[in-house]
Amino acid sequence: MSDKNKFYITTTLPYTNSDPHIGFAAEMIKADVIARWQRLQGREVIFNTGTDEHGLKIFQQAETAGLSPRAYCDPYAARFASLKEALNLSFTNFIRTSDAHHEQAAQAFWRLCEAKGDIYKKVYSVKYCVGCELEKTDSELVEGRCPWHANRELEIIEEENYFFRFSKYQTELLSFYESHPDFVIPTHRFTEIKNFVGSGLQDFSISRLKAKMPNGVPVPGDDEQVMYVWFDALVNYISTLGWPEDELNFQAFWPAVQVCGKDNLRQQTAMWQAMLLSAGLPLSKQVLIFGFLTADGQKISKSLGNSVDPFLFAKNYGAEALRYYLLTEIPPFEDSDFSEERLRQKYNADLANGLGNLVARVSTLLEKNLIVTNLKIDTESAIQRLHLESGLANYQFNRALQFIWQEIAACNEDLTIKAPWKLSDQAEIAAVLKPLAKRILSIAVMLQPFLPLTAEQIIKQFSSSQILKGESLFPRLDVPNKVA
Repeated sequence: MSDKNKFYITTTLPYTNSDPHIGFAAEMIKADVIARWQRLQGREVIFNTGTDEHGLKIFQQAETAGLSPRAYCDPYAARFASLKEALNLSFTNFIRTSDAHHEQAAQAFWRLCEAKGDIYKKVYSVKYCVGCELEKTDSELVEGRCPWHANRELEIIEEENYFFRFSKYQTELLSFYESHPDFVIPTHRFTEIKNFVGSGLQDFSISRLKAKMPNGVPVPGDDEQVMYVWFDALVNYISTLGWPEDELNFQAFWPAVQVCGKDNLRQQTAMWQAMLLSAGLPLSKQVLIFGFLTADGQKISKSLGNSVDPFLFAKNYGAEALRYYLLTEIPPFEDSDFSEERLRQKYNADLANGLGNLVARVSTLLEKNLIVTNLKIDTESAIQRLHLESGLANYQFNRALQFIWQEIAACNEDLTIKAPWKLSDQAEIAAVLKPLAKRILSIAVMLQPFLPLTAEQIIKQFSSSQILKGESLFPRLDVPNKVA
């Protein structure tokens, strides 16, 4: 099991068949906050993300483009990797499922499940959604189509493939869920997956004929088959740790906290966990199921053609402002509508008039009155306060930031009431400003997981012996700056 001083978090791996959209950016930002929060508490963190590059969907698009699947995915993989700089992310690992080591790890994982007697071959016929890369039963369809990809025709697959004995693990999964009441958050998603598993599990196909779909990891011992995309892709969560060769690193960091959208509920909380049981490996530590972002009430997705480009919004409003909006206005576990107008309002009200105004007013007065502060950073007290008085421990990012902004508002109010600019005695002025400067420094420490660059700038400014007025953190947006 993992070392208590080490922490591992991973996002899902998006398909590299188009550019990142705002929904995945939101998932990344939430995972980044968790990773930074753990580092702030002194833990060594691995934060994993990457790209999923196998499967029928990518094969078809690469074939249309006249490229190999790897060459087709290269520019998209680079685009996803560039989210790190664009959104001020801190991920440590970026894995591509087409990487040689990952393919070898997926084959090693296959052999473990095969040795357990959990892989067998049979002829079958199934309705298949290429968008989900999942088999669909009639009960899952709406008017004969996948509800997540209603614009795509289902494919009928009839062939001989390998299957995984998912049905074998119903009892063990239910027992694990029962003994780990916080395994899936939020509770209603946990109830959903428990009901799904409790209603009975069907074995699922884990391979495809190479002649029909060559874009996949070769099945060990069978040159005619490649692995089903979900089977190999899920293994990335451990292959990125160097598994199976680097046993020490794997044992130090695994199991992981995993984050995903609600359309990944079954794959992450049931299929992957059953696969781990089969392979004789520890199950995941926890799975966080985030809600969808919508635009005009519709899920934002590449297939629906209503994507919101996170790069453009980060460029136009700043990454810190985009992070703040997505963390405060979008409840972590519920569906929410993305609104550029609301982003502008939050920017001006909270960032420009709130935090930015407070920092500018206090630093200007300190410089003008030549007040020396010599403040010391008290990280331990700040993070203890944030832990005890906010919702961050339960991943309620919006509640945590609401708590911080209440402190910002209280500082602004205190400054206005005491009005040090009306005082003539420097000692009296210092008696007002020094405590405010100390509170601002504490606020900056608490902001580190959420707005890392802003926090760094304030900490640097307010930990100097002589605090000087710096550049405006968040200049007001007085002219419409519409992106979408």
